Amino acid sequence: MKNSILSILAGVVLLSCGEPEPRKPVQQKSTSFIRESAERSKRLLAAEETAIKEIIQKDTLNEYETSTSGFWYFYETQKDSLAYTPQTDDVVFLTYNIMSFTGDTIYKRKDIGLVQHAVDKSQLFPGLRNAVKLLREGEQATFLFPSSQAYGYKGDNDKIGPNMPVKSSITLIEIKKDSTNLNRP
Repeated sequence: MKNSILSILAGVVLLSCGEPEPRKPVQQKSTSFIRESAERSKRLLAAEETAIKEIIQKDTLNEYETSTSGFWYFYETQKDSLAYTPQTDDVVFLTYNIMSFTGDTIYKRKDIGLVQHAVDKSQLFPGLRNAVKLLREGEQATFLFPSSQAYGYKGDNDKIGPNMPVKSSITLIEIKKDSTNLNRP
C-alpha cells in the first residue's frame, strides 16, 4: 500500500514538473472604440458648429468674433479705453447667465450671483474660464459655446444635459491684479 501511494505521489510530482504554458493575451479592440468615439465627437462638433453659424447668420445686429479656444462671441458693452485683460492668478468678479441656443434661460444671472474667479484656477466650465480672459473690466459679451467648451458629455447633472451647447452673457465687473501682474498696463 505504501509503495502504491509513493508511486502515485512520484507520478504526480513528475507530471507537474512540465514547463509552464504561456498565457495568450486577451484581445481587446480598444483602438476601434477610441476611433469610433473620436469620429462621434467630430460629428457632434460639426453639427454644433453648423448650428452656431446659423445663429450668427440670423443675427444681423451683432458682429461675432471667433476665439482661438473654439467658441464665438460678440460684445454688448466694450471698453476700448482699458487695455488690461485678466491674466493667470488675477481674481475677477463676474456675473453670467446660461441659455440654450433656442433662447430658453437655463440659469439666470441673479440665481448664479456674483462669482469670484481666480483666473485659470477655478472650477468653471472651460469656455467660461477662457472667455473671462477676453474681457476688460466693465465689459459684457455674449458667447456661444459648443458642448465641448461648455459642460461636455456629462452635462451639469442638473439642468444642462449631455452634449448640450450653450449661450452665455458674461459681465466682468472687477479685476484684482495678482502681485506678479501689477506692472502690466
